[in-house]
Amino acid sequence: MSLSRPPRRREDARLLTGRGTYADDIDLPGQAHAVFVRSPVAHGILRGIDTAAALAAPGVVAVFTAADLAAAGIGPIPYLPMPGFPMPPPAEAPRPALAADRVRHVGEPIAVVVAETRHQAEDAAELVLAEIEPLPAVTDTAAAVEPGAPLVWDGAAANTGLTWRAGDRAATEAAFAAAAHVTRLRIVNNRVIANPIEPRTAIASYDPDGAAGEGAWSLVCASQGVQYMLRVLCQHTFGVPRERMLVFTYDVGGAFGVKEQPYPEDVAILHAARALGRPVKWRGTRAEHLLSDNHGRDAVMDAELALDAEGGFLAVRLSVLDAMGAYYSVHGPYVTIRNTTNGLPLVYRTPAIDVTVRLVLSNTASTGPYRGAGREAAALVMERLVDAAARETGRDPVALRRRNLIPPEAMPYRSPSGRLYDSGDFAAVLDKALALAWDGFAEREAASRAAGRLRGRGLCCFLECVGGLLYESADIRFPAEGGIDLVVATQSSGQGHETAFPALVAQRLGVPAESIRLRQGDSRDVPRGLASIASRSLIMAGSALAISCDLVLGKARDVAAHRLEVDAADLVFEDGAFRIAGTDRAIGLLEVARWLATGPALPEGLPRSLDSTGDFDAEELNFPNGCHIAEVEIDPETGEARVDRYAAIDDVGVVLNPVIVHGQVQGGIAQGLGQVLAEAIVYDADGQLLSGSLMDYALPRAADVPAMAIGLHEVPARSNPLGVKGAGESGVTGSVAAIANALADALWRAGAVPDVAMPATPERLWQALRRKR
Repeated sequence: MSLSRPPRRREDARLLTGRGTYADDIDLPGQAHAVFVRSPVAHGILRGIDTAAALAAPGVVAVFTAADLAAAGIGPIPYLPMPGFPMPPPAEAPRPALAADRVRHVGEPIAVVVAETRHQAEDAAELVLAEIEPLPAVTDTAAAVEPGAPLVWDGAAANTGLTWRAGDRAATEAAFAAAAHVTRLRIVNNRVIANPIEPRTAIASYDPDGAAGEGAWSLVCASQGVQYMLRVLCQHTFGVPRERMLVFTYDVGGAFGVKEQPYPEDVAILHAARALGRPVKWRGTRAEHLLSDNHGRDAVMDAELALDAEGGFLAVRLSVLDAMGAYYSVHGPYVTIRNTTNGLPLVYRTPAIDVTVRLVLSNTASTGPYRGAGREAAALVMERLVDAAARETGRDPVALRRRNLIPPEAMPYRSPSGRLYDSGDFAAVLDKALALAWDGFAEREAASRAAGRLRGRGLCCFLECVGGLLYESADIRFPAEGGIDLVVATQSSGQGHETAFPALVAQRLGVPAESIRLRQGDSRDVPRGLASIASRSLIMAGSALAISCDLVLGKARDVAAHRLEVDAADLVFEDGAFRIAGTDRAIGLLEVARWLATGPALPEGLPRSLDSTGDFDAEELNFPNGCHIAEVEIDPETGEARVDRYAAIDDVGVVLNPVIVHGQVQGGIAQGLGQVLAEAIVYDADGQLLSGSLMDYALPRAADVPAMAIGLHEVPARSNPLGVKGAGESGVTGSVAAIANALADALWRAGAVPDVAMPATPERLWQALRRKR
């Protein structure tokens, strides 16, 4: 159930007044500073590295190369299979911490200089000489699979790591053969990058006496979950037991997927700390972030929709060239293969799908999950197809959608991708969105024309498949000093966990939220779990906390019955206390916890503590959905576009805190707007990054984001005890397609071909307006 009086975010005052603790705020006694030497070319044979001048520079402690890490037995950062999702392993493309014999993208680390100060390390890094024999490079995703393209990896023919297929090919072919109309589009999901306000920083140290004398590393970093970091570092890159690696994450200044995994810099400074016997700190810059942190998106998508004579959807066919970069990120191969495919065909009754995905390697930085993580691609494909089909067949785009929506009485509904939608009322969501924003468009369009501008509108009915890995645990503890500690494996990076989780537990246990503390980010003391990815935190960790609450109350009821000398069945729990039914005799939950902390003599079978661990294992993903509507204006003389109006209705299941949900949706819309209108990672033909600073990479500004009409439609999920569905990515998933459709509509109304590549810059829109139908 929703919280009756949602609290204000408790963490905001601390973070906004400079009292947060981020990775760069941490300094350790005796620490040295690391700076990385990076490849200036996109592809080449690394013939040698001359470090002599750097080693002789003032303050330099050491310079490490790939040979040093190899001698220490340190491996690459792997691609990891997704549990429960069968997929053949792709061609080998392991990501090294430092390049050994070949460099494969501009900005790839090839050496790390460690000095007493950061400035000394920066100066010395300029003295490292790398002998690189240039090789031909390929940076364009479509060009990378053309015959004769330079090979990024010798073992990946045609730069293809894997060709993967899903769906029912025969049924799809039959549907297309029988179709009355087929709509075809090529859509490029442009390469972008998450830009959290905090670039990555890491501090590594090594205790030779740790882990019972085996030696133990410690890593402080901005992450999305320390368990995820441990899994990769211990089980794969270092090959050591988890007891030999400690990971600490404090406050995180935004993540959006880009901070979910360990990076080469983390691995290299962990080695340096052990080799030098002292802590080593690396502070990344914005330029390094743009050069070598995981990028997002970058896919060429050929999409087709088959319709019958009445406008019913028969089948969807999708072929994707999915850019991986030079190396796979840890879960990069699954962004399209799993998430995009799972999302098709969104909220529509469509009997068959046929999806083919080629993982394409190129001389660019790795790609990985970025807010939406393939779900926005499913919405972009399907909703662009639906709008195009409506134009081509002379149908109203709303009526065409309405005709094909899955009705609520069909739930649970098995989609052709194999997912089982547990809940949803897609027609009601559409109706609410139309009521917010559809009427009055003719008058607004006329006003725009009178002012010399063009206006278009677009909508997006979408559904996401979220949850990531479907397991999580959470601890509720009652420490001797009082209050309640919640311990989770998820990690807040701005979502409001310090507010949401305590409020959830406070409501269920009937105690003040102020008495509850959230603990996260300490690998010595986190339960089973993964990370805050895939909109899963409240779904998974929240559900685990709800189960923990039930366990706490069960234990407390038995102890309270003993204290009150009655049968447990005679007790009623309300307002945080166990009361004997029909009397005023009661004992509070926190009083029970305090009494147990004194160590009283108890009969056999009664718990000695209320501490409890809740384990939640879900059987299926969750399916938030919504309908977003955008209106854009375009200046035909300059091509400049702006989003003038925006409305969104989201079904994220039960809403515990609408303020937090609205903030998540609004932030996602701003990121989607940025991708459609402004943002692009751009390489030239030689593989040089042309968008290597925020002077060149165009982020949306506050003035670019319109006032938004945001609403909610709650249909409780049946897949978890809270009824929640996840809200972290719906803003992006809905906005990319809605704004792209609005631009296409404006072009169509102006008599132009209704297609423009993203980002729809003024130049591109100006040119598109001159391509007449």
